[in-house]
Amino acid sequence: MDVKDLKELSAEVSKRMNGALEHVRKELSGVRTGRASVSILDPVQVEAYGGLMPLNQVAQLSIPEPSLIVAQPFDPQLTGAIERAIQKSNLGLNPASDGKVLRIPLPSLTEERRKELSRLVHKYAEDGRNAMRQVRRDANDRLKKMLKDHAISEDDERRGLEDVQKITDQHVAMIDDMQKKKDVELLGK
Repeated sequence: MDVKDLKELSAEVSKRMNGALEHVRKELSGVRTGRASVSILDPVQVEAYGGLMPLNQVAQLSIPEPSLIVAQPFDPQLTGAIERAIQKSNLGLNPASDGKVLRIPLPSLTEERRKELSRLVHKYAEDGRNAMRQVRRDANDRLKKMLKDHAISEDDERRGLEDVQKITDQHVAMIDDMQKKKDVELLGK
């Protein structure tokens, strides 16, 4: 094993951790704060054309005011299906339809609901940190096996372990930062 293989291991660790980071970012974007964001509707799947389709593929979404999302179906016949999908989505949203467009008012968050959402944010962040630790554990096990198989020297193993730890620390810090920002949005702290 040479330096090239250690670089490949570092690149793979970074790639896997970036994937986990992106997953956390996506989860956090779905957590509703007081402001309207079309990303909160990302998990909504609409029954259309014989299958399930993401809401943003069957309707144009816009935010005309801070606490309102408007969904304009590309096909007016899907209005009812879109309305049902939003109601079934467990997002606590109740769309109002006038036959052409759906108005989705975002109710203001109670203090209790904000704290509940903050706990959810912390859970998503912790899940992300656990995913990072698992990637680190896998990489460290591979390095130890390489040392045992005499594929790398002890110095190379130590450098590899330090590199993996550095990458892990950077990614965990990014998750911590995303969690803090989301908490500020939710709780104003």
